[in-house]
Amino acid sequence: MKAFLFFIFYFLFHTAYAQYAPQAGLTGSTAISASSSLFVGWATHCTVYRGFMDIANPGLGYASTGDSSMAIGAPDLGVVSLGDSGVAVLTFAHPIYNGDGPDFAVFENGFINASNDSQAFLELAFVEVSSDGVNYFRFPATSLTPDNVQIGNPDYITASNLNNLAGKYTAMYGTPFDLEELSGIAGLDVNNVTHVRIVDVIGAISGHSSRDNVGRVINDPYPTAFPSCGFDLDAVGLLNELGITEVHSLRDNITVSVFPNPATDKVFVCVKGDVPAGLNATLVTVTGSVVKRFELQENTNSLPVSQYPAGMYYLLLSDANGNKWVKKVTKR
Repeated sequence: MKAFLFFIFYFLFHTAYAQYAPQAGLTGSTAISASSSLFVGWATHCTVYRGFMDIANPGLGYASTGDSSMAIGAPDLGVVSLGDSGVAVLTFAHPIYNGDGPDFAVFENGFINASNDSQAFLELAFVEVSSDGVNYFRFPATSLTPDNVQIGNPDYITASNLNNLAGKYTAMYGTPFDLEELSGIAGLDVNNVTHVRIVDVIGAISGHSSRDNVGRVINDPYPTAFPSCGFDLDAVGLLNELGITEVHSLRDNITVSVFPNPATDKVFVCVKGDVPAGLNATLVTVTGSVVKRFELQENTNSLPVSQYPAGMYYLLLSDANGNKWVKKVTKR
């Protein structure tokens, strides 16, 4: 009985303090580089509702750095600051759908601790999605950062203590979100997400506190009473966008098929119709690292994969006219 109780205690203790993916650049990180070819689209419109520079001292006024246009398009280090509990609502040229792996990523402008690459100055935000622009549903966020001492400016946070909080990764690295985590929720169509809402986390450990999905206080830099306070939104990038990644033809009368899938030795990429000029293929990991680039010149093309680790990859095809096609490939 004692051994059984010890096991239960050990399991509960270590589950409670389980760690998540580490900071960008470290082994096991899920950060996606802004330059990744996995991105098929970016936010096309943004509306910002500013929060106070210090919610406990509203007389100081509101955050004012940047404007909503800074969150449109690809990341460029130009940001719009939301302020304490500020909100940004983003829309896109096409809805996001629940595809394989993460479906979109959020970019902030945090910076690394020069003496400890597992830590960074991070300002965090909740992420919510909607399929009608009215009803929003929040990703279940987790913060295991100790809340006994207030994190100030410029103190650092360990990314592996955070999950489903935008701003977890440093500048030019997106924090990914997978709609599968919200599947089955009444009122949300995870295959037709039209809006993403970013809500600044107030990192105060007392008073105006934000809490994670189980009620823990989220500790991030507070107060930051200046115009660029709160979450600094740079961009939202799409990995699975209806109208792009679900198209199985590069253009009229030209289709692409990939087999076998899963594969152990080779993958064949077959083009039905005339091979378009400048047709290139790129094999990338789920985090956006390029594994192989090659040009397709024949109707049937062979891609050896035996030397690559088992797991999921994306095969991205594009021609000289910008037509795209994306296919998940599994290596056994």
